[in-house]
Amino acid sequence: MAAAQGRLSDGADGTNGTDNDTGGTQQAPLEAADPVPAPFRTAVDGLLSALLRPGVEIEPVRAPRRLAPFSYALEAAVVDGGDDDLADGRLVLLHDPDGHEGWHGAFRLVTLVRAELEPEMAVDPLLPEVCWTWLTGALQSRGLGYGEPSGTVTRASSHHFGGLAERPATSQIEIRASWTPREGPGGAPDTAAHLAAWCDLLCQIGGLPPIGPGDTSVVSLPQRRGPRTS
Repeated sequence: MAAAQGRLSDGADGTNGTDNDTGGTQQAPLEAADPVPAPFRTAVDGLLSALLRPGVEIEPVRAPRRLAPFSYALEAAVVDGGDDDLADGRLVLLHDPDGHEGWHGAFRLVTLVRAELEPEMAVDPLLPEVCWTWLTGALQSRGLGYGEPSGTVTRASSHHFGGLAERPATSQIEIRASWTPREGPGGAPDTAAHLAAWCDLLCQIGGLPPIGPGDTSVVSLPQRRGPRTS
């Protein structure tokens, strides 16, 4: 498995950076105006040290600044061996040292995951419920404690007309969710394990089969005709 390392490049999010000589990642700046609390720094270090399955490419990006006093964000994509993505998403770690009433804790993980589907799959009435259980199941399969989960599962279809009529119809599934990770010794959650679980979800929605023990009951999406395009 590869470490949670990737490339930083100029982009729309304003993040800049390059790989160092050893192939590691230059850490994106912690989004904080005040000195960084030790639990948050430990949590970020956990994200950067996580071991992920092959096929997942991940990199730090600039985090939102208004959701919490401290934040850190990662973007990831599941690749098929070429330049195409099977699924992609973003995971944001939020921290409020004073705690947050809505979180019932001092940390919160927020995510967006999306992938392209076969159009006939998008009309399955059980698809949203199944996708939500992929998220909770990924956390539970790694024995992670969490609370206050919430989110939405959205499916959308696009049909093309006129000059675009030759393009095939496309369908996409999108999961937006957040949950409160249980804090461990020192006040920091096991963010490495939460990131690994999130990548399990990303691979699952991208159509890759599970690779861990005890995954025989997990239902995965079949491979699609092609990757999502933007």
